[in-house]
Amino acid sequence: MTDPLFAPVELSPPDIAPYRRGNTGIDHVTSLSAEEPGPHVVLNALVHGNELCGAIALDALLRMGLRPRRGRLTFVFANTAAYAAFDRQNPYASRYLDEDFNRLWSPDQLDGRRDSVELRRARVLRPVYDSADLLLDLHSMTADTAPLTLCGRTTRGRDLALGLGYPAWIVADGGHAGGKRLIDYGSFAEAEGSRTAILVECGQHWRTETATVALESCLRLLLGLEMIDSDMIGRQGNGPRLRPRTDSQRVVEVTDAVTASSERFRFTAPFVGMEVIGRAGTVIGWDDGRAVLTPYDDCVLIMPARRVKSGQTAVRLGRIVG
Repeated sequence: MTDPLFAPVELSPPDIAPYRRGNTGIDHVTSLSAEEPGPHVVLNALVHGNELCGAIALDALLRMGLRPRRGRLTFVFANTAAYAAFDRQNPYASRYLDEDFNRLWSPDQLDGRRDSVELRRARVLRPVYDSADLLLDLHSMTADTAPLTLCGRTTRGRDLALGLGYPAWIVADGGHAGGKRLIDYGSFAEAEGSRTAILVECGQHWRTETATVALESCLRLLLGLEMIDSDMIGRQGNGPRLRPRTDSQRVVEVTDAVTASSERFRFTAPFVGMEVIGRAGTVIGWDDGRAVLTPYDDCVLIMPARRVKSGQTAVRLGRIVG
């Protein structure tokens, strides 16, 4: 298995300069409307500047000349300042410039007095997200983990993820103690309502397959919403194709977050995520001499940290529910 610290960068970052001016008055935001009414769907890329797959997918859709047959479709390249700093010789360095863009989505952060590169960009983009009925946020992962969808805690988020039919893994969780993600922002995360946001982790950051998953996730969403016709995406013609899927989808509910209490936290094996540990009480790590145990049978390990730091989440644990 490839060491994530030394994973090769197979993807090339696309030139997004042609999309800077867009058509909304906000840099790197393009919005297309149809005459027929329908939802406002936001396809969001580059929350983290070194996660190339979403930028590749949005670039492909824009170059296709894709337009919605109903509703409104908006393309957002989010943390463009961090993306501009991407260096394939040091690809981890441009995740963000000042702070994680995906931990800022609460009123106290957005309306506060603090300043950073990411906060300024979040405040500019906030009205776009406020106007969305559906948000698909495209991400990738350090480890070579199978693609998965984070659907938050709402039933409608889970239903949307199931409706896509892919990826096979769906994870229902409440986010991070360190700050709210974009999919947890405002009414996206309220128990009642219709506004919905999901996040697709498309695979390892820089594998070729990860960009394919990102594009397919966009196409499946737009097809399911009847915002595009199937012949636009290569079932006929020369466009990108949807591949047949045979893996059944499985829903995992996060029950525990393991927070490291020391810098000496160590896993017992090189876990990459989505491993199913069959027996309760299995030791999966050591934290300053204290054994970290699975709390129940068939426990799923979700996105174990590459480098575990004291006070941060080492891994989340989940139970398969569907």
